[in-house]
Amino acid sequence: MEEHALSLYELNALVKRSINTCMPDTYWVQAELSDVRSNYSGHCYLEFVQKEPRGNKLIAKARGTIWSNVFRLLKPYFEEETGQAFVAGIKVMVKVTVEFHELYGYSLTVQDIDPTYTLGDMARRRREILKQLEEEGVLTLNKELEIPLLAQRIAVISSATAAGYGDFCNQLEHNPYGFVFYPRLFPAIMQGERVEPSVIAALDAINACRDHWDVVVIIRGGGATSDLSGFDTYELAANCTQFPLPIITGIGHERDDTVLDSVSHTRVKTPTAAAEFLINHLHDTAEVLENHASAILQAVSTRMEREKVRLARIAERIPVQTRMRLNEEHYRQERIMKQLEVGWQSRLAKETHFLNMLETQLGVVSQRRLVKEQHRLQLLEQEVKAASPEHLLKRGYSITLKNGKAVTDASALQPGDELTTRLAQGEIKSIVTKK
Repeated sequence: MEEHALSLYELNALVKRSINTCMPDTYWVQAELSDVRSNYSGHCYLEFVQKEPRGNKLIAKARGTIWSNVFRLLKPYFEEETGQAFVAGIKVMVKVTVEFHELYGYSLTVQDIDPTYTLGDMARRRREILKQLEEEGVLTLNKELEIPLLAQRIAVISSATAAGYGDFCNQLEHNPYGFVFYPRLFPAIMQGERVEPSVIAALDAINACRDHWDVVVIIRGGGATSDLSGFDTYELAANCTQFPLPIITGIGHERDDTVLDSVSHTRVKTPTAAAEFLINHLHDTAEVLENHASAILQAVSTRMEREKVRLARIAERIPVQTRMRLNEEHYRQERIMKQLEVGWQSRLAKETHFLNMLETQLGVVSQRRLVKEQHRLQLLEQEVKAASPEHLLKRGYSITLKNGKAVTDASALQPGDELTTRLAQGEIKSIVTKK
């Protein structure tokens, strides 16, 4: 048995040859991008995923590579055609070759992309959830809450074994200003299918004693982008955005942006950054209070001395100011009376002149309108005369009548019908013999 055993390298080489033999062509593949990274050399490294149609569970995953000579052409082409950045969370259709390396294993090398097959389930689901929350009028409720000035009582939702939770507590405890914080862990599962019910249960536990806490912090250590899918659910987002305490999230990397991040009060990159945010918030409050205290002490003494001097000066100036003000008001009233008198006289003269002008213009306009209407009536009289039957008869025309009605169609006549032809001078009686 040992004589036929293969080394791991030999086995992987055999797999590589088998894949190259059985799958030599390129294939169009539909998948979702859960991770997109490019390095200094211009190569792009991807993670393709596929989920259950009616759930959020991953059923397939593969590494992908776009070499720099393809990526520098493919990325701008895709973004120009779709208007969508080439980032994680979109669904794509790519042409790939299947590769297997003895050391790095199975991967897909991207050769081309179909830009018409763009946004994926993950990004679309996020947009749909955010749109639904906006339509319900709750999208920004948590963001509208104010973080208390002395935010020291911290309810933490995280995994008890997560390194991020330890980093968070250590950062708070060893802050350079000596501030005291009171964090308490409300355990939850931070990856996998149980994220949503677990975090919601922790929120319910905090809400039951919400008067004991100033803020809620939801933190999680690092991990693959696809592991954050549990934070992209409607129920969790709806609970967080309507939660009565401000929520600070530090659940992903800098490039990740979950629905929970979008609805929370404040989103930071890491658990350590969440602790730093709280420390800086308390430091800002302490500085403001210290500055206010110093300013109040200095301002009170300065203001007392200044007010004493000001009151003494005011008391001295009151009699003089009163006499001056009475004189000013007397002169002002006299000026107003004169201005009113001059104004009314000027306005009366102006209106009289205006009425005279209107009277003159009215006579001219009336005369012009009368002449115009007389001319129009003459034209109408001429048109009526030109259209009269007597005028037409005088020009050589005649009118044929049957039973007193004008005949305009010969087909309406029958042999034996008696006709009357009217001329300019007299009438002619006739009988139809033939048509």
